[in-house]
Amino acid sequence: MSLATWRSPLSHALHRNRSLAYARYLQLATVSVDQRPANRTIVFRGFLDGTNQLQFVTDARNAKADQIDHRPWGEACWYFPKTREQFRLAGALLLVRTEHTDPTLQTARQAVWQALSDAARTQFAWAHPGKPQTDKDGFNVPVPDATTPLPHFCLLLLDPHEVDHLELRGNPQNRWLHQRDGADWSVQAINP
Repeated sequence: MSLATWRSPLSHALHRNRSLAYARYLQLATVSVDQRPANRTIVFRGFLDGTNQLQFVTDARNAKADQIDHRPWGEACWYFPKTREQFRLAGALLLVRTEHTDPTLQTARQAVWQALSDAARTQFAWAHPGKPQTDKDGFNVPVPDATTPLPHFCLLLLDPHEVDHLELRGNPQNRWLHQRDGADWSVQAINP
């Protein structure tokens, strides 16, 4: 598989903004089961090996997982402050749960779990997300095993079909639309 036309500018933006820890945070919009927009901040965890798919993590117990199961499409919006660039990545979403049958994706799920910090892994052992908080005991938990993901830990993949890249510097600003047709990507300069 060859790299998509948008991978080089995105890699460049990530590299130039690497000193900003929050430059790995982006927003993911989906449509909820009741047809309402849903948006949340997620953390980029790299690309799935040999693909153009972006990796994130989520908890199968939260509403986001339900939304993705019912409507597996989303759009991420990623802003890089140092280079003043925005990437909007629209495409299919896939949740890789504990029962997913693809061994390659299960291996990727395990690798992402193992790459998390102890603090990040511990959050997956906390009390059920989104439920009423009864006491703080649900947050005083031991660090989970670093090798085996908890059952509700999910790898979330975004497989972009369209990427809109906007550079907010210059006059006029620069904007490109990257679109996928099958396995091939095209890029076209468009008006900002």
